[in-house]
Amino acid sequence: MNEVRIDKWLWAVRIFKSRTIAVEACKKGRVSIGGTNVKASRMVKVGDVIDVRKPPITYSFKVLALTERRMGAKLVPDYMENVTAQSQYDLLELNKIGGFVNRAKGTGRPTKKDRRSMDDFTEPTFADDFDFDFDFDNED
Repeated sequence: MNEVRIDKWLWAVRIFKSRTIAVEACKKGRVSIGGTNVKASRMVKVGDVIDVRKPPITYSFKVLALTERRMGAKLVPDYMENVTAQSQYDLLELNKIGGFVNRAKGTGRPTKKDRRSMDDFTEPTFADDFDFDFDFDNED
């Protein structure tokens, strides 16, 4: 096996849950090899670096081996290497931290957890500014 369709490979190494989702990502231009958007029928070779945009970041994977069969998560490192830049993961972390402030339209009302997170973020806590060592017995 020298070449495999990119949609099959992306599904087999568990980047996408289904092959249909992998095909849709290719159609929408979210999958590229060498900076060029690819169709789902594009053949992948060992050594290719595949970029997958899953907003807000772009993951990069290097093909180590080819397969058409879906595998368990423990076997995935034998078939691909994650070469995503650290800056992309930093961007993801920033998005997680700031995500609740800029809510997407149509997501509905914030949950109780979201509201508390927003309150913690926007309102400073004043517990450190108070002196709680009161002496109630001494009324001088």
